[in-house]
Amino acid sequence: MLNKSGLVRMKSIAQKVFDIEMASLNEVASRLDNSFEEAANAIQQTKGKLIVCGMGKSGHVGRKISATFTSTGTPSFFLHPAEAFHGDLGMISPNDIVLLISYSGETEEILKIIPYLQYNKNTVIAITGNPNSTLAKHARHHLNVKVSQEACPLELAPTSSTTATLVMGDALAIALMTVRDFTPADFARFHPGGSLGRKLLVTVKDLMRTESLPFINTDASFTQLVIKMSEGKLGMVIIGDKDNVEGVITDGDLRRGLVKYEDIHHMPITDFMNTDPIFVNEDEMVFDADELMLQRKITTLLIKSSGNAVVGVYQIFNQV
Repeated sequence: MLNKSGLVRMKSIAQKVFDIEMASLNEVASRLDNSFEEAANAIQQTKGKLIVCGMGKSGHVGRKISATFTSTGTPSFFLHPAEAFHGDLGMISPNDIVLLISYSGETEEILKIIPYLQYNKNTVIAITGNPNSTLAKHARHHLNVKVSQEACPLELAPTSSTTATLVMGDALAIALMTVRDFTPADFARFHPGGSLGRKLLVTVKDLMRTESLPFINTDASFTQLVIKMSEGKLGMVIIGDKDNVEGVITDGDLRRGLVKYEDIHHMPITDFMNTDPIFVNEDEMVFDADELMLQRKITTLLIKSSGNAVVGVYQIFNQV
């Protein structure tokens, strides 16, 4: 177990890693030139896919870069260089652009692919830390991610260099999605099961409760109100009918009424109902409905159809 001085030392080491890697990113950013724009334009104009290929740590980074491209509007997949040389080269069509990643620019498994790519007439983009490397010289476009110092004190484990490579990939992907006017709705279509999909693709109609809605007449007794609220299992009742809602009573309204009125059991329920419930259209997006309820500090909305009838109840804790 580390003592206080040990924890302080760990924190100082972590701070040094951040400092080195941030300085490395600034170093790489300062060298951005026309090659970046040319590479981005080539990807934008291709009629095929972007195939990303890297070995070892570069491969791990390449997988993430490919995933980012795919989710932001650029069709892409990762190809393992060793598998490529044993049959998977057939996955590359002439229209595809190939992004090869090797910090040294001399990775054997990557270089062995180049003759096939030349034969196939693929455009090659290289990310390396050595502009004079074999890979850089055989690429149409070269992106230089050379760093002066790895964060690893032994200068052995790829750290600053892999961070720089990842950010270069992110920069390409973000540049392309911006030029293409890629919208949050576009992103959500690729992530329908995630929180963004819920925000931008799902309407309250998809999630609202429609069966056995707890409607109750205005002349109902207090006892009938309590029974209907219990049966409805929504923590509220709707006063009136679907075409003429006069108000709602929530379990919160009921509790407050019990405290405020001594004879609430004998009062008309219309005397303590909320006469200003909030309605939204059934095509309202779930994200907007949730935001509205948070702003108004409520948990339930009444949902109206295009014909203005109440057709459902949506509550903030509904889930996709």
